[in-house]
Amino acid sequence: MVIKQVKHWMKLRANAAAWKAITDWAEAREARFDQNEEGDGFLIDEPKNPLGHLRIEWGPSQRAYIEGQELRLRWELGVHPELQMMAIERELRDVLEKAVFEAYTDTLQTRIDTDTPEEMRWLVMFQQIENWKSKLARARFSVCSVTKEVAAAWCDDALSDALALASQDLVAQGQPFVMLTQRGNLYVRTAAAQPTLDQIKNIVSLAEVAAKGAKRVDQLLGEAATWPNTASSAWQPSTRSPEPDA
Repeated sequence: MVIKQVKHWMKLRANAAAWKAITDWAEAREARFDQNEEGDGFLIDEPKNPLGHLRIEWGPSQRAYIEGQELRLRWELGVHPELQMMAIERELRDVLEKAVFEAYTDTLQTRIDTDTPEEMRWLVMFQQIENWKSKLARARFSVCSVTKEVAAAWCDDALSDALALASQDLVAQGQPFVMLTQRGNLYVRTAAAQPTLDQIKNIVSLAEVAAKGAKRVDQLLGEAATWPNTASSAWQPSTRSPEPDA
């Protein structure tokens, strides 16, 4: 028991040294940095961020489509809870879309409704846009929402350019990546075996562009005083079938 406690203490100390640059960056932003009890992850909590309370976590994956460790982010933007939009890495989109269609055709719709994450259901609930500014971003990511107009409004020049930049080094081809808005927040998930400070900073920069875009879209929809119906409990699959295997 004592040996186990010593090993755990040594692991926490080693992590503190390895993550010092990240800790210093968090403190410079008036955020709190904490390791988890197991020593296999950490939390950066930044309640004073100008756009809203920001939480950055690294630890064991909470989604089956990400193996090992994941880097995740939650930004409390205070936008309308029905503002639902998503950007997803294309190879992951194809894998999840195929899985959802196979499950649906296997007459398991009830299980899909209750157990399947939103990011999977949205692939058949929502409309995906194909004609947006950056060809590079379009080749690597798919963007969808309840209507194409909402998705296009979010994926304007700023987000399109930010996704194009992310495709260069932040999100490698085939790397699981999902960024979406729901319940008034912005969420990001991506695979990360061992995050670096640069990776965290770049994820936050990308999320900041998306967050500002979400606030802008929220304002536009608020001014229109009309919200599209996004009731996920009554979803039906779209007519678009998943692309065949290469």
